[in-house]
Amino acid sequence: MVFRNIILVPFMWCKLCYYASHVDKYTEEQHYKMLKFIVLRANKGGNVTIDIHGQENIPKENGFMFFPNHQGLYDVLAIVEACPVPFSVVAKKEIKDIQFLKQVIACMRGYLLDREDVRQAMKVISDVTNEVKNGRNYLIFAEGTRSKNGNEIQDFKGGSFKAATRARCPIVPVALIDSFKPFDTNTISPVTVQVHFLKPVYYEEYKNMKTHEIAEIVKKQIQKTIYENIKA
Repeated sequence: MVFRNIILVPFMWCKLCYYASHVDKYTEEQHYKMLKFIVLRANKGGNVTIDIHGQENIPKENGFMFFPNHQGLYDVLAIVEACPVPFSVVAKKEIKDIQFLKQVIACMRGYLLDREDVRQAMKVISDVTNEVKNGRNYLIFAEGTRSKNGNEIQDFKGGSFKAATRARCPIVPVALIDSFKPFDTNTISPVTVQVHFLKPVYYEEYKNMKTHEIAEIVKKQIQKTIYENIKA
């Protein structure tokens, strides 16, 4: 990615850092446009192709939440290229120590969650709930941590859906396939990452469910999509 964009890398890095340090200077749309430009160039240079399915399932009105499976550090970037509308993200606090990703999260005005601090976690849930109600879109990894087994997914945690249920917003399952390969393997071969936006689950459909029941439904939909589309 870096070698094939060697001329653009210094410019893109400086621009990303400036935007991340001056978050309030730009609109969410301007931040997202800048991030898409960087991601598209990086993917082209890194021989990464994003195979997009189900864009028509993304709600037309803002104020929804994505719940993808979590394969690796590249996941958010894959969805940035695939999704035409801005969204933010809730990520674990360890991201603050990873250069590039921490700037991306800052530009997205995302939250870093400390899973060991219950009070801080509840504050994040409350803040995300209010922002979704006011029309922002969010992404949360319900597994909590990335899978170590490629396209095999882990259990989805019911607590990850609290902000969605409180905001009464559409829940959009997202199935990622081979998203672990660009950053978490040493391959230099061309990689195709599949991003499948599944049909949203609306509040009327889940309002009488417990969060762990919602989590199980979303997990099963994603798992089914992965098994149907995975390439051996």
